[in-house]
Amino acid sequence: MILLSFDIEEFDMPFEYGRDISFEDQIAISVQGTEAILDILEKKQVKATFFSTVVFAEHAKNTIRRIIDSGHELASHGYYHSDFKAEHLALSKKCLEELSGVPVRGFRMARMQPVDEREVTKAGYDYNSSINPTFLPGRYNNLSKPRRYYREENVWQIPASVSPLIRFPLFWLSFHNLPLGLYTWMCKTTIQKDGYLNTYFHPWEFTDLDQDRFGFPGYVRRNTGIEMIKRFDRYISFLKGQGYSFGTFSEFIQTI
Repeated sequence: MILLSFDIEEFDMPFEYGRDISFEDQIAISVQGTEAILDILEKKQVKATFFSTVVFAEHAKNTIRRIIDSGHELASHGYYHSDFKAEHLALSKKCLEELSGVPVRGFRMARMQPVDEREVTKAGYDYNSSINPTFLPGRYNNLSKPRRYYREENVWQIPASVSPLIRFPLFWLSFHNLPLGLYTWMCKTTIQKDGYLNTYFHPWEFTDLDQDRFGFPGYVRRNTGIEMIKRFDRYISFLKGQGYSFGTFSEFIQTI
């Protein structure tokens, strides 16, 4: 099964590069990108999971409604994207359920940072997808974590997919920078080994990023905007052509 997921949040990434962006623009860019994603998923007739912050959901209610009405899954990405307290786990779940009218079963920590699994359990989640089980200098060192799904504190842990043996991460950044043929081959070999693929993206990747405005390095901006939309369309076509099924995280945990 292919688990496509998207972290929809207030677009605060420019702050990491010393640039300012208004809150209104943060939301507008994330809405634009999310709508582009939904257009592709509708065209390809595949389902996905959207991990949303409460702040984004409160300011993008029409987009959240489209996600729900299209049969996708809504999960929690915390209350804020750049601030976290343990109490936000339960609060974000409650607020998203009230806003959407659907159960929220899953959680993903902002920037895939560590989170106390006991608190995730106490908050009532069924699964957590906050681990990238690889090593990236200055970001992750999760080589001791399992590559595949496992149970901890009575919650399903569903790490982001990495390749067998060398644990090469198959997340958004490698999607932008590897030749698409190489990336799809690595995905195929990982699916053959694991039986599923869990990869994630962000709405801003599907928008045009002004280098002067945001200051993102080339490896972040590469193949974004219209190139990302075309590339992602081809990627889904490849996966469908291989006969793989697509599903939400909640659907996936029913099979394991």
